[in-house]
Order: sequence, then C-alpha cells, then structure tokens
Amino acid sequence: MSTPPLTLDPATTALVLIDLQYGIVGMNVQPQSGADVVARCRRLAEAFRGVNAPVVLVTVGSVGDGKDMLTPAADTPAPAGGARPANWSTVVEDLAPQASDLRIMKRQWGAFHGTELDLQLRRRGIRTIVLAGISTNVGVESTARDAFERGYEQVFVGDAMAAPSGEAHANTLKFTFPRIGRIRTTDDVVAAMK
Repeated sequence: MSTPPLTLDPATTALVLIDLQYGIVGMNVQPQSGADVVARCRRLAEAFRGVNAPVVLVTVGSVGDGKDMLTPAADTPAPAGGARPANWSTVVEDLAPQASDLRIMKRQWGAFHGTELDLQLRRRGIRTIVLAGISTNVGVESTARDAFERGYEQVFVGDAMAAPSGEAHANTLKFTFPRIGRIRTTDDVVAAMK
C-alpha cells in the first residue's frame, strides 16, 4: 500500500526538533549517526524558515544541582553521569540555530509537561507538528505521545531521528508512530513545505 502525498500548511505547521544538543548528538546512535540526524534536521529547519513556519528547538537540562532531574527507582536507571560539560544542553552549531527559532528547555523526556511548548504552538495557530531528533524512543516518542493526547496532527521524520539501538528506533517507528501520526522522509517533508 503506497502512502498518500504529504501536504502541509506552513501557516498551521511547526517543526519540533528534540534534543539536538552537544550532550546528546555525540552519543552512539542508530540507524543514522548523530551528524546525519543533525544534517537532515538542518534541511528541515531551512525549509520551514523559508516559508515562515515555526522551528522549535527543544533541549533537556537541569539546574546546577541536578535536583530537578527525574530519579525514580527503575530496573534500568539512567547511567550516573557525573558533572556535565558547560555546553551539554546547548543546541549544536551544525544545526545553524537562528534567533527566530523558539527555544524550549525541558526537564524530562517529553517536551510538553512543565514547559510552554503547548502555549507557544497554540498561540501561533499550530495544528500539525513535524517531529525529529534524538532519541527516537525516548524524547521524540514521549513528546509525540503527549502531542497526540493534546490533539495535534503529527508527521514523524523517520530518517531524521535515531536511538541508542537500531531495534529501539525501529520498534517506535513500527508500533507507536503509525498509531498516532504519519511517518515520512526528510525529502517528503521538504517537498511538502514548498
């Protein structure tokens, strides 16, 4: 079964890029490298900016003492990180961030809870979000689930995201994203924004 052509209205569509920051882009991810994800996301951002559609750069971080980080008891807890470099939460320069981009700092996996992302999107009349970034099965998926519950239409750019394992990336694209939105390529989205 072929997928229908993608059409997007720049007046009601925003690009939301998840965790393309120095502390995350350098991780070993699959099936694309962090550098490949950033390059594709830069293409997407340029296409959105070219038609005056919002670009949202979401990063994750914490205050200096780290007491705002989630630390629940878990069978597989997050690795103890120790001190992070000063630029850990800084958007990578290769993405070519612009002053016009919206910036959202989150304190957990998803980009909606505890942030002004929903407010910023709704005040701009956004009904559709295009999601990409790292990690497919954590930050991107958590944000996507929250967006679904808030009624947003979604497009997931499968070749502009990656995860710590190819299996985790593939599972999200196979089982979660098709239930809550549409999966397309960078080329599909760039063409739809022209």
